Amino acid sequence: MHNFYLGNTGKAVAQLLLTVIGWILIIGPAVAGIWGLVEGILILCSHYGSQWHRDAQGVELQD
Repeated sequence: MHNFYLGNTGKAVAQLLLTVIGWILIIGPAVAGIWGLVEGILILCSHYGSQWHRDAQGVELQD
């Protein structure tokens, strides 16, 4: 859900579909969960000016 908030709707929809449709393959929700967790950690640990410290429009995130 963090990708919706940051304006990365393409990635957000991909994660959502992987979770919802991935139940057919059983592993889909686990992959989406790990993907979201890793991105969340990268966002929280990012430094000013890095790619992970910006939203989809290039605006710096506020701490």
